[in-house]
Amino acid sequence: MSERERRDRKPERPKPRQGRDHQLKVESPWSFEIPLAEIPDTGRHVELRADQPTREVVAQTVGLVAVPRLEATFDLAPFSDSGVRVSGTVSATVEQRCVVTLEPVLNEINEEVDLILVERGAMPPPRTTLDIDVAGESDMPDVLHDRAVDLGALATEFMILGIDPYPRKPGVQFEAPLEAPNPADHPFAALAVLKKDSGSKPQ
Repeated sequence: MSERERRDRKPERPKPRQGRDHQLKVESPWSFEIPLAEIPDTGRHVELRADQPTREVVAQTVGLVAVPRLEATFDLAPFSDSGVRVSGTVSATVEQRCVVTLEPVLNEINEEVDLILVERGAMPPPRTTLDIDVAGESDMPDVLHDRAVDLGALATEFMILGIDPYPRKPGVQFEAPLEAPNPADHPFAALAVLKKDSGSKPQ
């Protein structure tokens, strides 16, 4: 490609981020739906606490040893006519296996929630220009189904986001296997080669 062609070529615009399609109520082991019609204009405060059977199913589904505690606090506020803003906190105690010793490890999870969900038909069109998001908010809201928000599914999702993928017991460190030293890596290896070369007879 010539220099002129490179100057005339327009840069490709990145594709806008699409909102997540919340269908967790089908897959999530914990479901607690709130219809939009039951959220007043003044908002609604909801506190959830998963019971033992639910926590057992969550642990089995996610691949944890156990979930001794799973709680969530949400504040719901109407967003336009076809959506809801959800803010709050998901907290949990999860039991995992140490990646080094395989012994049980308890970890605490605290995840902040702040997102907007709207029905698919009310989704705004994707952006066609590259905008800088100063406020740090998402380009697109998340998708809401059946005019109801599943808070149990959201709590499960954010709990999963907070799980440590490499849990370790306190004080346990991962040690890489020792490898046999390479003689060529010795700091005096180059000097030894020079001595050998200098001591050799010319051909």
